[in-house]
Amino acid sequence: MIPAPVRPSALLTDLYQLTMMQGYFASGLHTQTAVFDLFFRKLPYQGGYAVWAGLEEMLDTLETLHFTEDELAYLDTLGLFRPDFLAALRDWRFSGQIDAFAEGRVVFAHEPLLTVTAPLWEAQLIETMLLNTLNFQTLVATKAARCALVAAASPFGGEVIEFGTRRAQGPDGALSAARAAFVGGATGSSNVEAGQRFGLPLTGTHAHAWVESFEDELSAFRAYARVYPDSTTLLLDTVDTLSSGLPNALTVARELRAAGHELRGVRLDSGDLAYLSRTIRAALDGAGFGDVKIVASNDLSEGVIAGIIAEGGRVDVYGVGTQLVTAGGPGGGALGGVYKLTQLNGQPRMKLTGDPVKSSLPGVKRVWRGVDGTRDGDSTFAWDVLTLGDEPQPGQTVTDPTNPLRAARLPATLQWEDARQPVMRAGKRTQPTAPLTNIQARARQELARLPAETRRLLNPHVYRVSLGADVSELRDTVSAHLRGKAG
Repeated sequence: MIPAPVRPSALLTDLYQLTMMQGYFASGLHTQTAVFDLFFRKLPYQGGYAVWAGLEEMLDTLETLHFTEDELAYLDTLGLFRPDFLAALRDWRFSGQIDAFAEGRVVFAHEPLLTVTAPLWEAQLIETMLLNTLNFQTLVATKAARCALVAAASPFGGEVIEFGTRRAQGPDGALSAARAAFVGGATGSSNVEAGQRFGLPLTGTHAHAWVESFEDELSAFRAYARVYPDSTTLLLDTVDTLSSGLPNALTVARELRAAGHELRGVRLDSGDLAYLSRTIRAALDGAGFGDVKIVASNDLSEGVIAGIIAEGGRVDVYGVGTQLVTAGGPGGGALGGVYKLTQLNGQPRMKLTGDPVKSSLPGVKRVWRGVDGTRDGDSTFAWDVLTLGDEPQPGQTVTDPTNPLRAARLPATLQWEDARQPVMRAGKRTQPTAPLTNIQARARQELARLPAETRRLLNPHVYRVSLGADVSELRDTVSAHLRGKAG
């Protein structure tokens, strides 16, 4: 039985969320209906897409989120909060509604991935928790997708497993990364707690210390095979990969077969992985062990995997660790997701600021995804358009979110679908929690519907996200009003 996950505390927030909440409460503003959009302005990894992850966990959290007596007692010790406010927090529950992309969908910059409509103080409190969960898991899921797509493109096929617990940002980061990596396309994890909590397939071999603990390498391999005769993967590079590890692995493979078992795999953790995997594949095949898998690790990333494949490497399974769970590489490290107020009590709101790139879009928006059924004989994603309501029409002029002078007309070949769905109403989920395998399958289907040039690692095609005329007009109107008030 999979245990219930540990839910975050209501105190997993920034102090200013609570001080603002008290200010709203003291001013009688806390019950105003607020609308907030969560979005990011720049795609990670200099890539062409992101894989939306973390939503299902977040919805489960919001359903039960509340302040415990111990948490309220702690807040009281800070000397910042009034007794009537703390008393009101005792009954605080999230009662709002959320519309969002389904977890696992591909998403892009400048579009609202999630919209919260709730009493102002409720919407304010959950900002930090939403960004903490969704930014990180989306970042890791995107990294995993990039690695998995490259691995699968090998002429010989390939898969990715998550190997990064020891390099992750603490225990919580390791678990979130393992979950998100699976969403993005990893087929398993080495993290046992993630296996229990999320039902992930577990995988593992042995460390160099195992070999070093025996008199010699062959004795170590034999001992491991005795204990795990049907799941043995041997690490070849403790002594010398080709002159020691490989011949000893072949000896054990023959002994296992003679006893009615088969060696499952061999692992490489150092050296020229392309050359070594080619050489080892030839030796295994020549000895009649064509089904033995070659596993590679050692600070892998999507770029390294692509290089191994380009050089004719014969790796079957890539164990990606540090670069995956820490979201490393150019354009990685953090996803700059933000959460901005767009409407209050029915009136549009926007952040104007001195930097146009950081301005927000006012109003309650819908995201429409244009599907091109004429391209590649399939329903390929082609264009996302934000409107205040109606479906985009052929020939309609739309504009770039960051440059109003960059305009285009929508072609008649696109079929439009409402890209988001209601996921929470009155503080309750609209659907049961989706199995993680279903979310992973959705992500794979979504990635397959992207244009190939959008999926490529280097200089990907920029997928179009545009503003409908009604959104552009509202932005201009609100902007002019704010500038007028500011003189």
